[in-house]
Amino acid sequence: MILIYSHKITNRQRYIFKTIFTDVLLTDIEITDDQKHFESSDGVKINYSTDKLNSGIFFQSSSILFETGINDQNISVFEFEENKCFFSVGRDSVFPFDPFAASFYLISRYEEYLPHIKDEHERFVASKSLALQHNFIEEPLVNIWANRIAIEIKNHYPNLKFPERKFQFISTLDIDNAYAYKNKGFLRMAGGLLKSFPQGTFSERLKVFTNKELDPYDTFDYQNEIHKAHQIKPIYFFLLGDYGVNDKNIPIKNKQFQSLIKSLADYHSIGIHPSYASNQNTETLQKEIIRLQDITHRNTTKSRQHFLKLNLPSTYRNLIDNDIEEDYTMGYAEASGFRASICSPFYFYDLDTEVTTKLKIVPFSIMEATLKYYNKLSAEDALIKIKEIMQKVKAVKGTFVSVWHNESLSNKDIWEGWKMVYEEMLKEATKK
Repeated sequence: MILIYSHKITNRQRYIFKTIFTDVLLTDIEITDDQKHFESSDGVKINYSTDKLNSGIFFQSSSILFETGINDQNISVFEFEENKCFFSVGRDSVFPFDPFAASFYLISRYEEYLPHIKDEHERFVASKSLALQHNFIEEPLVNIWANRIAIEIKNHYPNLKFPERKFQFISTLDIDNAYAYKNKGFLRMAGGLLKSFPQGTFSERLKVFTNKELDPYDTFDYQNEIHKAHQIKPIYFFLLGDYGVNDKNIPIKNKQFQSLIKSLADYHSIGIHPSYASNQNTETLQKEIIRLQDITHRNTTKSRQHFLKLNLPSTYRNLIDNDIEEDYTMGYAEASGFRASICSPFYFYDLDTEVTTKLKIVPFSIMEATLKYYNKLSAEDALIKIKEIMQKVKAVKGTFVSVWHNESLSNKDIWEGWKMVYEEMLKEATKK
């Protein structure tokens, strides 16, 4: 148990202390604003306030955890022990910055509530983030700071033992388009066949339609084999929206598509991939969740937004209203790394209402489409990047979450060589 004193206790403090100590460092805490109680305690103590006391490790507080509402923050980034930091404090503090305030700013996604320019899909873009602008987007700073806090506590209280933590790996797969050619309905299949003449895919499509060749996106048997070989339990996110410009999966009434979902749900966790159209329409979101539940006969508690369309706080509020318990959207389409500068699951803090919610956020750090389309990396260079970021997660004993799609495991056309990348990633993640 760690006793934390502050001259004023706020919801923001409770949230960030619980995230750092309970969720990341796996240690119980007690927070008090009773100075006499704090001074008389002979246990492990942290003083988080504006003034140094007679006892306890002094982390001088900056102002953001005592504020309410969303205000422009004066942020000046500098280096401490080779890591970027901000919210500087006085010399008496154990660190020259406030790690709790900085962590709160990053994982609450404070900057995404401030006015900003969105991309064509109405998303907050990595280039506008503090992390990318100051070159720490590939660093899990919150975990690094948490581990550094733990070291400082042990230096002052050698008898304290933090529970052992282990690196974890979660493979997630988005099924935006289960099949390239088949099961799309007569009109779409006929139209695709006509378009295939100039594309040079007519022969391949015909073989798929006549069951002489496997659909190139049908990589599900391979996935089962490779996951079983490495004892991996992936999470699948299915797009079940109505057909639209940005939502083009298989018709929900297709029996083979339903059978695929059921078969995967028998052995793996299944989540909803809310459609592009559902992001601003809670009724559409609810309809898609019900569709998945009707197929699997299980409650749907996990999600990841199609196109990674995340608008705070509305997207998360809509998920909470529909009984989603875990969301896996926290990451960027155009940049690898850590959108919230953390590689551990954490809970969504609603800045508008100043409330800690029950929605668990599981951030990802790598998506193959980012490496291929945005970063223009070859399969070989993509693997190098994956291993670099995974090593950083292993170093802080965090959780490495990857995002792949069924078509990128086809090993055909633009995805030639990427099956190897996935296999090597699994090997790297599971090796002792």
